[in-house]
Amino acid sequence: MTAAVYENRELSWLKFNERVLEEAQDKRVPLLERLNFAAIFQSNLDEFFMVRVGSLYDQMLVNPKKKDNKTQMTAKKQLSAIFDKVNELEPMKDIAYKNIMLELMEHGVEQVNFRSASIEEQKYLEAYFKKEIKPLISPLIIDKKTPFPFLNNKQIYCALQIQSKSNIKIGIIPASGQFNRVILLNGGKRFILAEDLILHYAPNVFKNYKIIDKTLFRITRNADITVEEGLYDHDLDFREVMEELCKKRKKLHPVRLQLSETFSQPALEFLCKKLELNEEHIFYLKTPLDLSFAGDIADICNDPSLKFDKLVPQKSESIAETMNIIPQIKRRDILLSYPYESIKPFIQLLNEAAKDPKVTDIKITLYRLAKNSQIIEALCDAAENGKNVLVLVELRARFDEENNIGWSRRLQDSGCNIIYGPRDLKVHSKLLLITRKIGQKTEYITQIGTGNYNEKTSALYTDLSLMTANPDIGTDAERLFDALLNNRLIEESEHLLIAPLALRDPILQMIDEEIEFARNGEPAYVGIKINSLCDKTIIDKLIEASQAGVKIDMVIRGICSLIAGVEGFTENITVTSIVGRYLEHSRIYIFGTEKRRKIYISSADYMTRNTIRRVEVAAPVYNEKIKKRLWNMFEILLRDNVKARIQLPDGAYVYKVNDNPPVDAQRFFFEEAYKKAERKAAAKEKAKARAAAKAKTNSRKKQKNKENTNI
Repeated sequence: MTAAVYENRELSWLKFNERVLEEAQDKRVPLLERLNFAAIFQSNLDEFFMVRVGSLYDQMLVNPKKKDNKTQMTAKKQLSAIFDKVNELEPMKDIAYKNIMLELMEHGVEQVNFRSASIEEQKYLEAYFKKEIKPLISPLIIDKKTPFPFLNNKQIYCALQIQSKSNIKIGIIPASGQFNRVILLNGGKRFILAEDLILHYAPNVFKNYKIIDKTLFRITRNADITVEEGLYDHDLDFREVMEELCKKRKKLHPVRLQLSETFSQPALEFLCKKLELNEEHIFYLKTPLDLSFAGDIADICNDPSLKFDKLVPQKSESIAETMNIIPQIKRRDILLSYPYESIKPFIQLLNEAAKDPKVTDIKITLYRLAKNSQIIEALCDAAENGKNVLVLVELRARFDEENNIGWSRRLQDSGCNIIYGPRDLKVHSKLLLITRKIGQKTEYITQIGTGNYNEKTSALYTDLSLMTANPDIGTDAERLFDALLNNRLIEESEHLLIAPLALRDPILQMIDEEIEFARNGEPAYVGIKINSLCDKTIIDKLIEASQAGVKIDMVIRGICSLIAGVEGFTENITVTSIVGRYLEHSRIYIFGTEKRRKIYISSADYMTRNTIRRVEVAAPVYNEKIKKRLWNMFEILLRDNVKARIQLPDGAYVYKVNDNPPVDAQRFFFEEAYKKAERKAAAKEKAKARAAAKAKTNSRKKQKNKENTNI
């Protein structure tokens, strides 16, 4: 297979992050939201270096000849290409930030440095530094004989080259973490960042020395760490193992050095030698080294016109508020679409189950949770009410390990049974199973989601949540929980697709069925909405399907290692990426056309980590009304010509431009949710009015009958 149809995973991800940066440049996006997108771009890049670049460095050391199975690039070649692309993107981000700040000045918001502050402001800053900052900083002087201090990941430091006759000396001052980062001037909207104030006064901190040069810098450490095999053999609670791992990760080797200013070459060489970094790891920024203060600026400005208009997740049209939700699910399947619809019905389901005397068992998988989780509270209530509550807590959810350790203890203290899943596989599925006993009969209520059980992200990410009383799906879910409890894997499943052994093969089989239809001259179709595609086995099957004449539409937000539109290979494939206000996160698989159309929702992307190295679940949608709704949603996503980018045969992404009326899919879905909620509210008011009129009529009849009786 020619490499022209494949894209390297890491470079494809950088193209996705470039699309995030485009949102920071887009004048149609409100100004403060553009600033937020710039911050997201930078935060994404931080994590990319910590995880992906860190992993490639590990590979380069352990197995330097290993090649990417799609583009045949070694780790060294991938790193070189990554650094080239990042050096192209960083100046674009600098320009975007500069333009945003210039526009904010028109609204009174201005970032200053000490020299651009007024004399009155400088006096205030001098007093502020002496009182609020200087007592909290701990400066260090390092030379060749002094042990180099440990530098925290992503923390900003001030570095100064100090004149010395014998050797190079570096002064280092921590410039973040202990004090307010955004310092307002005279209670207004002008501000200075704490690190810029520290950099200005840094020579005064080392007043007995002559300062040659100074800069701000921060390092990014490798965070790609896995549980060592030997730790499993210790007689330890797995939580203790993960706590040790989190401590160890904070001390891994640096993979990037960022500086705010050029630094004298001898001092820079000294710093790089101590950090064991070379020139390719150095990146110069003209913007702040960390843009996480964007939210503070939004609070300072407090101008609604500079933010997205407020949109609130709506009540689902398919749920009657006056009834318990379990009987409604028993009557028909219910689909919730976040953030357009509220997560509250799902929380209501858990709260009902916690109190329902017929509920005997609640089983759930947890991956990432909100800070103040109502879901945790409902599970704890259920256990305290005597239900058998089994919770699989995935302690290896990257960067959420410590949160999940805390939640697992809270759940256990309330009487929940806690398990952690298979030793070598993360459990990424989003699955809830409620078991009810009615006499000798067992009933199941099953919920399958595409996203986390997280109240916060349900208002920020697009996700789907299917609640069903289908006994076959419940039976498959019960088998999966039993397997997880006994450290086994599901090899075959009747209805649910379950990774790592029973998800990819059924997907390939359904694509094969479409290939057969196409070869027989019949309509054939595959539709895919996922976050990432880099599983080569699935990619090659999609290429085969395209060559057979199967029409394939894919909506892929992030990584896409297949290049669409390449003649002779992928000309029947389209790839669309939507990057907008909400993070596209739902996964939908569609196979076939019209009456033979099959639709699944899933927690799994088409990445090998999801398809064969994690426990994932895809659920078939059997309810015809919900199938139609999902198909319509998919069609709207394909019609988006506002936030959609299409992939070209050279791998580039460009905004979709056509003569059709503008369609912003996310906006469309929210407006649709509002209209449905308004119709529901109007119907409720009509019903209320009818009931009041009926009651009034009945009252009159009673009064008339009473009067007739008296006569």
